[in-house]
Amino acid sequence: MTTPLAKLPPRLAAVSDELNVAHEAWLWVQVNLAHLTGAIAVLVVGVILARLLSKWADRALTNATHIEPTVAKFLSNIIKYALWVVVAITVLTQFGVQTTSIIAALGGLALAVGLALQGTLSNVAAGVMILIQRPFRVGEAITAGTVNGVVQAIGLFTTEVLQFDGLYVMVPNNELWNKPIINFSRMPTRRFELLVGIGYSDSIEQARREMLALADADPRVLAEPAPVVFVSALADSAVTMGMRVWCKTEDYLGLSWALTEAAKIRFDDKGISIPFPQQEVHHITEPAKKKPKTPAAPASDPKPRGGSSAR
Repeated sequence: MTTPLAKLPPRLAAVSDELNVAHEAWLWVQVNLAHLTGAIAVLVVGVILARLLSKWADRALTNATHIEPTVAKFLSNIIKYALWVVVAITVLTQFGVQTTSIIAALGGLALAVGLALQGTLSNVAAGVMILIQRPFRVGEAITAGTVNGVVQAIGLFTTEVLQFDGLYVMVPNNELWNKPIINFSRMPTRRFELLVGIGYSDSIEQARREMLALADADPRVLAEPAPVVFVSALADSAVTMGMRVWCKTEDYLGLSWALTEAAKIRFDDKGISIPFPQQEVHHITEPAKKKPKTPAAPASDPKPRGGSSAR
């Protein structure tokens, strides 16, 4: 006589449930054996190909001299994760799963995450553009907005800068990318312009000769392009003489200090004045104007001679 399943003891009922689950799983395997075998094959082949391709991409990007190491690592990670996603979607299609809805859900999730992390993603995008375009490299001196200093490190989110006054600044990449960037170290040579004022009574030709002699005496001044001296402006208190010389970038700061000091010493020795700002005031005194004479007041009426006697 068969005992109903509901009347079995709890332990035997649990064992019966486990047997039913195992039986149903075995039936599912028998029915979907071909799909299961194909999925396993696709998974194995996909994993092998994904690893090989990701390693090849990482090696190729790392060895590329025109790509920064940070960008190479970032791109190789993107390729690796993209290959894993392709493998997962291909395996799911072997079981008849509709991947269209999964892709749509992933797209919506990516959109939501992108909106939530808009500022962070803009920094990442700016960091990638900086690393690809390379407007500056580590060790170069730059100016971008209010940031002035030497670049210490470039990341996907921020750039580290050591300012000229010794302060450490971490700048979001988006702040740098959206402003004009001046790179002081990129070009091998730089031009220095020295402006010195001389008195109007001094000789312009003598000042030109002395300034050219200063340029010739300093070995840091390049012969090409040749130094040039010119009259820059006729100012209120002085004739402004300008001199432009070219030097190596690493010599710019020291040369600017040296030529400025040497110009003052040489002009003093040669008697060429460097006037300070002054104004000439002419005070004109006009003679005081004579005031017109006012007519005298009319005299009061005289008393009658006879007089009037009181009665």
